[in-house]
Amino acid sequence: MAAASTVTIRSPSADELERFLHVVETAFLEEPREDDIARWARHLDPTHQYWALDGDVPVATAGAYDHRMRIPGADVPVLGVTLVGVHASHRRRGILRELMRRQLDDAHERGEALAALWASEAPIYGRFGYGVASTSIRLDAERDRVVFRPPDEPAGRARLVDEDEARELIPAIYRRARLERAGMLDRTDGWWTDFRLADPEHWRQGGGPLFRAVWEDDAGEPQAYAVYRLHGSWDDGFPAGKLNVREALGTSPQAMREIWRFLFGVDLVGRVRTWHLPPDHPLLHSVTDVRRLKAQVFDGVWVRILDMAAALEAREYAEDGEIAFDVRDEFCNWNDGTWRLTVAGGRGTVERGGEADIRVDVADLGSTYLGGFELGALALAGRVEELQPGAIARADAIFRTAAKPWCPEVF
Repeated sequence: MAAASTVTIRSPSADELERFLHVVETAFLEEPREDDIARWARHLDPTHQYWALDGDVPVATAGAYDHRMRIPGADVPVLGVTLVGVHASHRRRGILRELMRRQLDDAHERGEALAALWASEAPIYGRFGYGVASTSIRLDAERDRVVFRPPDEPAGRARLVDEDEARELIPAIYRRARLERAGMLDRTDGWWTDFRLADPEHWRQGGGPLFRAVWEDDAGEPQAYAVYRLHGSWDDGFPAGKLNVREALGTSPQAMREIWRFLFGVDLVGRVRTWHLPPDHPLLHSVTDVRRLKAQVFDGVWVRILDMAAALEAREYAEDGEIAFDVRDEFCNWNDGTWRLTVAGGRGTVERGGEADIRVDVADLGSTYLGGFELGALALAGRVEELQPGAIARADAIFRTAAKPWCPEVF
């Protein structure tokens, strides 16, 4: 059904931004909190937000943060799509489609090559050209059942830091870690303060305060950190608290192992939980019984290619070679057609036209863009068509990455 004729779509003015954010909270059935509204508003460009108004009543929103994302071998701007919701009174009228249309058209006109999002409901975004580009691992481990493999002697030292020292030490560790993994976002000082290291009371959900720890190597250099809180409880006189890890990152496999060794050593804890680790995290191979981690896999960040040539030329490739894609893109038809990628010295150039080697939907190319999924796996699911023998294997070799992509930021 088409959007009602009374509905118009536009960007809010700077003065309307707080009202826009209240509309978002209503769409998600949440209670607006003024400190959260102010926190979000500091990081949003009003001209990159959109709302739908039925007369003068706002009924739907689609927003975006302006981020920089790590892709293989480079950093690029990315439209971080967020705050997407339609009020219950106006669903099934085509309003969301019109919001997506306006948002992606404007981003393309600004010259943006990529958009990314986290899907609150997975079936929604494939029809707008987004593909699942990474996965995440959720853990719910019994603390006393997790044993590290030999050599299991701790190295270096971990120590708790206060909020001021955390702001000094932790961002530098993150900046080093993100260079090794596609999908990770750049973080400003304000982002660290307002989101990653913030600890408002209503975020605690009955837990204790946020703790921040840093692991230092034998030379005393900070190489890893953890941000976590404890939801304390007791069971027949025994501690049964749940330690929820917001984020734990390190600059090397040893640093990653040691910060997790620290977390599994915190007292008064029955379970150690986190909902968000990269799929190739070394912890999975650092313990004697991986089943005790209770690992589950979920979809991570979704990627949408907005400018085929710019996106393919921006990233680095594992092998030199040539591959031509027949891309189908119903929603952003400027991407429709054949695109030939030629890689030399790890960098690519793109030309349009010619004979295609592989037929692929733009969403599935988005799934492969960061290196998270192979075209061969998608072909087994009937998602990709090989037009020339050996083309899929050649493309997978070209797009291969050393580490699986992962985005620790839910935006």
